[in-house]
Amino acid sequence: MDCLPTTCYPHYCQTVATADFHSRHDRMKIQTHSKYPTFNNRGGFPTREIKETVVIDGMSPVGKCLKRTADIALSSFLILCCSPLYLICYIAIKREDRGPAIFRQERIGLHGKPFHILKFRSMKSDSELNGPALYQGDDDPRLTVAGRFLREHHLDELPQLVNVLKGDMTFVGHRPERRFYIDRIIEQDPRYESLYQCRPGVTSIATLRNGYTDTMDKMLRRLRYDLFYLRHRSWLLDMKILAQTFFSIVGAKKF
Repeated sequence: MDCLPTTCYPHYCQTVATADFHSRHDRMKIQTHSKYPTFNNRGGFPTREIKETVVIDGMSPVGKCLKRTADIALSSFLILCCSPLYLICYIAIKREDRGPAIFRQERIGLHGKPFHILKFRSMKSDSELNGPALYQGDDDPRLTVAGRFLREHHLDELPQLVNVLKGDMTFVGHRPERRFYIDRIIEQDPRYESLYQCRPGVTSIATLRNGYTDTMDKMLRRLRYDLFYLRHRSWLLDMKILAQTFFSIVGAKKF
């Protein structure tokens, strides 16, 4: 414990987990150690106890390699097949207000590193001049006419195929979030940092079951779905989620 400060600070560690074994009861207590001095100080380093262990990625290294290979192959194929649709969406957006067709926004991905998610722009160019704001549904006044149609049919997500090809995202994972909201989620449930073990996805269990997350309660519920996926993710589970997503889009389900 005493060596944690000198070991962690040079590497800019935000949080470290350690285990204390109690042989009498044959159980393990997990502690997280954060560099933020808002918790009880033990051994010269701030600590806090959490009720649940750190969630471990359930997919094997071989599975991760095969998943990444499949991401590259499928995203390349879909980008080529959807190229006419890309052009139609681009023209529709540009004709309405002459603003940029592609919307770029910083999100947090694998290992907690930021990347820029790509979407077809569905809102007015000045929609977040006053800071981050969540989507308010079909009646959101910031939506453009073309943007409302794109969102209803999930076409605004098409440019994320490029994110998958680049390695920023994968087809199935947790939905990427902005740092602004991640910080608020972690205040309620620090297990969110477990999601940094895998790439965020274009679709997820939470997307299908929880819908659009426009409140903190929904964000925390989404996190529980995402942690379940992290524990149990496999090729079979990914195929089920992709199939459900496909049928939901074809059936015009809103999520």
